[in-house]
Amino acid sequence: MGPEKGAIRPSAESERVDMRPMSEGRIARTYRRHLRRRYAFVTALLVLTGLALIYGLQVGPYALHWSRVLAHPGQSVEARIFWSIRLPRVLAAVIVGASLALAGAVMQNVLHNPLASPFTMGISHGAMFGAALVIGVMGAGWEGGTGHLVGARPSAVVPAAFAGAMVGVVVILVLARLRGFTPEAIVLAGVAMSALFTAATTLIQYFTDETALVSIVYWTFGDVGRPAWGDIGWMIGVFVPALVYFLWQRWNFNALESGDEVARSLGVDVARVRLLGLLIASLLTAVDVAFVGIIGFVGLICPHFVRLAIGGDHRFLLPATAVTGALLLLLADALARSLISPDILPVGVLTSFLGAPMFLYLLWRRSA
Repeated sequence: MGPEKGAIRPSAESERVDMRPMSEGRIARTYRRHLRRRYAFVTALLVLTGLALIYGLQVGPYALHWSRVLAHPGQSVEARIFWSIRLPRVLAAVIVGASLALAGAVMQNVLHNPLASPFTMGISHGAMFGAALVIGVMGAGWEGGTGHLVGARPSAVVPAAFAGAMVGVVVILVLARLRGFTPEAIVLAGVAMSALFTAATTLIQYFTDETALVSIVYWTFGDVGRPAWGDIGWMIGVFVPALVYFLWQRWNFNALESGDEVARSLGVDVARVRLLGLLIASLLTAVDVAFVGIIGFVGLICPHFVRLAIGGDHRFLLPATAVTGALLLLLADALARSLISPDILPVGVLTSFLGAPMFLYLLWRRSA
């Protein structure tokens, strides 16, 4: 059938004129607009994180007078509180939040699963088991209210927590390597390891004495006020190389977003990228959890928030997710210190209150 009566058909010349701006000028302008939006988003996050850091330095039961802090460093009470308590605390919140969020973004990418995160993969529960083992068996624990290790083997808690976290990761990766697990099966293996570590920790709590039981429960709460300056140095030493490596792999992560077959056709070694991504993300998480305890769901919430805001381009997703994690944990810690001041709530409890509804929402969306 021919065209309807009265219909106006554009000429071939007009079609060519319309197509050229669309393919050259308009696409370029649209791309530049997207880039400006993403740069603006990351810049806004950095500004908000800086403001949250300054606010976090001021929150607490003891009011700081900045003139005394700056005029008498190391001498006044305010200066000692600032350098020994407040500043290490907010820096630990920045590093731990950024690390957990970054690890979650990488795990969700390489496993093609939006529910993957350090908490849901069992890494945090493995660290919990390692710490519980040395606290319950060797007598190492936390001195109530101070966050400093005391007991027969205080130096064993952090290495044991790290070892426990890595045991679960190694088991999952070995099974995946030998049996060819799919990404979905790897997540299920992480859930199984979480259940195993939780059961083992409960068993230790059942047979241990009251003092060790209190120490185990206190450690599992999660507290960014525990790390000293040396501990923060260790966390920075792991975080910076991990961030550099992930940014170097950003194009491979973008290729994986389209599926394994597309990534292979583009020359990506999918198995290698997946293995190294999981291993480094797990290492990053294990180090932080070993020093501060269990802080859940940061790695689950932050990547999804950033994807909703600026999309899944890992050139921007990775740094924006890291900054979002730092901002989230800074705000959560400030809230934990101000809700029932002078008492301090465990920051891990607040992040779980935020993360559990998000986890249920993601499950609901996947089943819809």
